[in-house]
Amino acid sequence: MMKKFRGIALVAAFGLLAAAPSGAFAGDSLSDMLSGKSAMKGKKLQKAIEEADAHPLGSEQNPVRVEMPPGQIAYLRSLRCSDGKPPRFGRVGNFGIGIFGSIVDGYDVRCEGSEPAQTMVYMDMYHAGHIESRPVPGFTIGTD
Repeated sequence: MMKKFRGIALVAAFGLLAAAPSGAFAGDSLSDMLSGKSAMKGKKLQKAIEEADAHPLGSEQNPVRVEMPPGQIAYLRSLRCSDGKPPRFGRVGNFGIGIFGSIVDGYDVRCEGSEPAQTMVYMDMYHAGHIESRPVPGFTIGTD
């Protein structure tokens, strides 16, 4: 019963935000998150990107930046294992706030009969308009 109530309350909260006049929550981090915008902007975001780039792409310290769940799926579908085949993947969950100030998701990525056999790819979906073109280590980007 309590879970159902929380779900209804969450849907109601999203509905209120969606119905609010444009700009009513401008600069509000919840509004930015719901619209897929980064918690960081400008020089602060650029500095975080530079710091993250010291780590492998797709690691917790350098999550793949994408736009919302469709961006996560599109990126993961573009990956190719060492045998050229697409990996299987599934969301594990969120891993808290990352280097870019927003929630990081982890995906279990598997290449059956190929390498890497299994890896975790971390992603930050709050980067509206950003499309990552680099592969995570051990993968290539497919063209189909």
